[in-house]
Order: sequence, then C-alpha cells, then structure tokens
Amino acid sequence: MSLTAEMEQLIDEVVGLLHKSRSVLVITGAGLSADSGLPTYRGSGGLYQNDLDEHGISIEDILSSEGFCRDPSSVWRHIGQVEHSCRDVKPSRGHSVIAAMEHSFERFWVLTQNVDGFHQRAGSRNVISIHGSIHNLRCISCDYRATVESYAGLDPVPHCPLCDHLIRPDVVLFGERLNEEAIDLYDREMDQPFDMVFTVGTSSLFTYIRNPVMDAALFDRPTVEINPERTEISDIVQIRLPLRAAEALDEIWSRFTCAK
Repeated sequence: MSLTAEMEQLIDEVVGLLHKSRSVLVITGAGLSADSGLPTYRGSGGLYQNDLDEHGISIEDILSSEGFCRDPSSVWRHIGQVEHSCRDVKPSRGHSVIAAMEHSFERFWVLTQNVDGFHQRAGSRNVISIHGSIHNLRCISCDYRATVESYAGLDPVPHCPLCDHLIRPDVVLFGERLNEEAIDLYDREMDQPFDMVFTVGTSSLFTYIRNPVMDAALFDRPTVEINPERTEISDIVQIRLPLRAAEALDEIWSRFTCAK
C-alpha cells in the first residue's frame, strides 16, 4: 500500500498510542465487511440504495416489526439477500487484525452494528453484536431458538417446530428496541472507560455507536476513525484515517507487531 507522508505519520501515531494502551474498544460498521466483498446497505452498490421497493414501500417500512406482521415473506426475502451475500465469503483482513488485537491487551471489546457474524468467524470472542445476527433465529411466540450456517434449505417463511408460529431472524428491525442482553453487556462494558477507541467503517449515525467515541474525546482519551468518507464524528476524533478498513488495520497491526 502506498501512503502519503501524512498518512505514514498518522499511522505511526496510532501505533504509538496503542503501545500505551491497556484497554481498547473497536466499533465497526458495514465498511469493514465491505472489504470482504459484501455490499453495504446504503449508497452506490448497496443492497438498499433505492429507498423504495418495486411496490413503492420504503425499506424502513418493510424491515420493521410492523412490516414483519404485515408481510413476513418480504422481511425474510430482504434479510435473505444479506445472508446470501455472506455465503462463501470470508472475513476480511480487517476482521483478522481485530481478532488478533484481542490477545494483545488486558481488555479488548468489539462493538459491531454488523449482523453477518464475521467477527466471530475471524476469531473474536469479546463481541457486542448490538443489532443481532442473521444466523440466529427465534420464534415470535415461544422460547425456541436456533443458529444456522445459512438459510439454504429453510422455507421461505419458516415456522417454529415447537409451536408452529412464525420464526424470524434475530436481528433488530427498524423501530424495535435493542436486545436486552446486548444492552446489558453494552452498559456494563461502556461504563468502564477504554484507554483508546477506534471506529471503523461506520457512519456513526446511532447515538449508542457515537457516544463511546464522544465520551472518550471528552476526557482526552485517544480516538481514531478509519473511514474513506467523512462522518458525524470526523471532527471529534483525535486521528482520522481516510482509508479502507482492511488496508488501514493491516498497516497499523504490521507496525504494532514489528515494534514489540
């Protein structure tokens, strides 16, 4: 990777800060998985780059709790697009770096908006999947839960084997509350300050994604944003790297491990 002198200096600064840190939080979004070849959700080439479907219904209306009650087949079809995109696709170098980082600090957590499960597949253990996972399924009526590798072989609208009610992907739909277990874990870990906070491949639109960065910045703890595009927090972070996630993380990690 060819870097400008300014980027070289900034990456060296990030590496120096990492060496001084005992605890690290990495916040990730769709831009990280884009390096695996997955389409992002919005923007050019995104799964939902068109706000309306062929019937003139917005994606927010389709992928909502009301939308699931109204037409569960549409929810399964759209989330199935995401799941299908994940098949035979491997975690990126960025996912692998983040998994490796977990072993180099006393305390290390990933807070991800992604529902693809790539962090876990890459080997990360301390992951807060704040929006759930497409590979986890649950019944809307009883306590039935299941984990599947893919949706291949599932009915277009699966039913619970225990009570015959509908099954749905265990992800947060528009307008729904976040999962209580995920929120409890989030609250527990965010209540303890991290020495350093990264945000990688996310536009940081949600307050619960933005707040850990803003809190760290408020108390002058190092913050780093890795994103080719400017975001809500670009003017807040201490160091901004306008690079793709995988290339930036690979360069940071190569220099960090060499300097040990």
